[in-house]
Amino acid sequence: MQTSPSIVLLSGGMDSVTALYHTREEGEIQLALSFDYGSKHNARELHYAAWHCRHLGIPHRVVNIDFIANLFDSSLLQGGADIPEGHYAEESMKQTVVPFRNGIMLAIAAGVAENAGSGRLVIAAHSGDHAIYPDCREPFMQGMEQAVREGTYARVEISRPFIQMDKTAIARCGAELGIDFSQTWSCYKGGDTHCGVCGTCVERREAFLLAGVPDPTHYLATPPLPSAPC
Repeated sequence: MQTSPSIVLLSGGMDSVTALYHTREEGEIQLALSFDYGSKHNARELHYAAWHCRHLGIPHRVVNIDFIANLFDSSLLQGGADIPEGHYAEESMKQTVVPFRNGIMLAIAAGVAENAGSGRLVIAAHSGDHAIYPDCREPFMQGMEQAVREGTYARVEISRPFIQMDKTAIARCGAELGIDFSQTWSCYKGGDTHCGVCGTCVERREAFLLAGVPDPTHYLATPPLPSAPC
């Protein structure tokens, strides 16, 4: 059981919104922290992050770190190449890696936690991210937590409740918590409607299907789901 108030890293996507509700079941949330880093879908995600914080009565703060879009190359960022389509686990999805994104965000969040007297950060990294994003994997999280603990008087911990779970399990968890998943965003293209064919849309569609949870999302296209690469 949680003993210290938490700060939740909240993008507005399925995973982080589920982490927000999951953490709220455990104890006090001091703040939800979102980042505007210049991604193509940032505005869509941040809208839903704010929606859930209003719904739950949780303080919400957005940190502008748009220097990332100016310094780094990634198809995820404004001005980057087109977002790849296909299965989330395909090699092409590495184009969406933003170098050390979670490291940067966790470092900032650790400073915010230290300043606010919070002893716990919550991040929604999950096993489905492991193949693509090195800063979502448990060895990274362990190293980052050690650095944050040693670098703060409060010895801030990094909680990653979904690190051994996949997106399907997160969808089930969110459904059990009563989350309105229509108020979340996944599509990396960042249009007005989920495209249905980019890697994150495919992952979202697949998760709801395998979880047996009704998918409330409107997609521009819903072709047959591609198979995961071997």
